[in-house]
Amino acid sequence: MIRPVATPTAAPTKVVRCAIYTRKSHEEGLEQAFNSLDAQRESCEAYVASQRHDGWVVLPSHYDDGGFSGGNVERPALKRLLEDVEAGRIDAVLCYKLDRLSRSLADFVRLMERFEKHGVSFVSVTQHFDTKSSMGRLTLNVLLSFAQFEREVTAERIRDKLAAAKMKGKYVGGRPLLGYDVDRERMRLVVNADEADLVRRIFQRFIQLGSCMLVARELNRQDYHTKAWTARSGNKRGGALWNKVYIHWTLTNRRYLGEVMHQGQAYPGEHEAIVDRRTWDRAYAILGENRNYQASQTRKKSAAILKGLLRCGCCGVSMSPTYTTRRGRRYQYYVCHSASKNGHDTCPVKSVPAGQIERAVFDYLRLLFADPEMIARTFRATRVEAEEERRGREKERDAIRRRLADLRKAIGRLVRTGDGKAEGALSAELRSLNDEHTEAEERLRKAEDVLGRQRDDFPTEQDVAAALKTIDPLWEELFPAEKERIVRLLVESVTVRPDGLSVRLRPGGLAALAVEMQGAETETVEATV
Repeated sequence: MIRPVATPTAAPTKVVRCAIYTRKSHEEGLEQAFNSLDAQRESCEAYVASQRHDGWVVLPSHYDDGGFSGGNVERPALKRLLEDVEAGRIDAVLCYKLDRLSRSLADFVRLMERFEKHGVSFVSVTQHFDTKSSMGRLTLNVLLSFAQFEREVTAERIRDKLAAAKMKGKYVGGRPLLGYDVDRERMRLVVNADEADLVRRIFQRFIQLGSCMLVARELNRQDYHTKAWTARSGNKRGGALWNKVYIHWTLTNRRYLGEVMHQGQAYPGEHEAIVDRRTWDRAYAILGENRNYQASQTRKKSAAILKGLLRCGCCGVSMSPTYTTRRGRRYQYYVCHSASKNGHDTCPVKSVPAGQIERAVFDYLRLLFADPEMIARTFRATRVEAEEERRGREKERDAIRRRLADLRKAIGRLVRTGDGKAEGALSAELRSLNDEHTEAEERLRKAEDVLGRQRDDFPTEQDVAAALKTIDPLWEELFPAEKERIVRLLVESVTVRPDGLSVRLRPGGLAALAVEMQGAETETVEATV
């Protein structure tokens, strides 16, 4: 029995709905029975007919802009086209030439972005430009690159213009400033007499009180508010209560001196000063003193030397610094994260006094500095680690040398033969190879410098022992920040258990500290001489 052979049925072709857009800059000739718009549409229809096997069909709607410039997108037919694109009624847009859609690169890029967002391809029938093809996408990427370049150049021009204006002392906009109004016609700051008096009052009261917070509270009690203004959107801005941040911003604003700032440099401004130089200098000096005092107090209160190093041996989690105040005294602790989260009854360690645990670690390190056997073991481990690192850097250096040799051969071969490339392509490839060669030479120089320092700087075991012995008599004189730095250089972790603690050292820490101490001794000798 002969069985009939089943013939495979072809998969149905997906319909591609094509919209044809036409444009003519002038109305001249549009009254003719067959005009330029008709010719453009006929060419596009013929192209769609050639793609009928791929399911392309022409939509009946006409998108014709007669007498409209391609320099902008304010065209009625183009707007209808974009509305249909966003509504999902179009799969492809066809034009006779690229410039029929737009003569502005920026507008063309924005239109392509809108098409791509809605999955719509674009075809220029006489220029073989189709964003569904790889060549079309390449051309689009080139256009996008030029558009990005145009945007960056425009931004640079704006920045250069603003910089030049500021260096001439001109007002270039920004948030309205208390004490000044803006003359929009001349674009210049004009002194507001009432607000200027308030600015001078702020400076004087700060000089007397020495506190931004106290000045802010006084202004709020007296019902003064920050500068109020109406934004272009019509919304009301400013007019808020004072705070120490706004007071500080006012006291450090050099425009009150009649100056304009640009990149950290002050230039004489076109506007009139509100505050004299002597008052400004006095206020600024007080601010500097306050910063130094607050920084020192912060260091005293919040010095947590073992922060990030301390771990609970029972729960296996880190211990973080905290404090409590009793009868006016501040007590600092390190508390187990698990205990603070789940309750102190869940952890045998709970918390430890900061001073007690830090002293224990310090005492351990001081014993370490005086223990020859410990120094010897640590030094040997450091030496092994340094040798491994040196071998890795030597491999990196050798790889760079081999790459340099390959690059030199490639450059020589390219110069001699050209590899059959056109002059433009040859120049581009030669520049690329030269750039890579220059970069590789710089990497080689840095690698050899690092290897040289490793050979020259690595101390001997005797150097380590001698240098570390000098730390012990100086330890009590060190600032907390310096002690913290040394601890973090030497210690990898500290584990606390109910019956004691264990300290894990960094293998290279002792050698690194010894190098620092040798350098410090050298500087001291040179200074003494």
